[in-house]
Amino acid sequence: MLIDDIRTQMTTAMKAKDATRLRTLRAIIAAVQEAEVSGSQSTTLDDDGVLKVIAAQAKRRVEAAEAFEAGDRAEKAAEERAELVILEEFLPSGLDANELEALVDKVLADGGLTEKAQMGQAMKAVNAEVAGRADGRAVADLVKSKLV
Repeated sequence: MLIDDIRTQMTTAMKAKDATRLRTLRAIIAAVQEAEVSGSQSTTLDDDGVLKVIAAQAKRRVEAAEAFEAGDRAEKAAEERAELVILEEFLPSGLDANELEALVDKVLADGGLTEKAQMGQAMKAVNAEVAGRADGRAVADLVKSKLV
């Protein structure tokens, strides 16, 4: 399982005294544990659940880096970006703009989705195919532009 691989890499980072990697892997494990016990009943996350947690962590790093840059804190922004690189190692490769557009076109055509009133259905269908490999805002903007 993915979480076991992360724990193994954390041990390796400890032995190598790689502080940035160790901090990032610990943050992943803590976020996964928090997600497992949140809600009314604790569960064990499968690999897809762990990937969702990692994707959320990656998004937070991007937002934090932008905030630090806006506040003239370049050294902190660089730390956030270094952690983001580590998080991206675990995420599936993203779709480029052409791949995303082709995927959206295919899903809309297969579902017969052509009208703006079908935006909810279209987003549900497209998000099922994209599965976190593209920014949600970019997907929504593209789907919206394709519907008349």
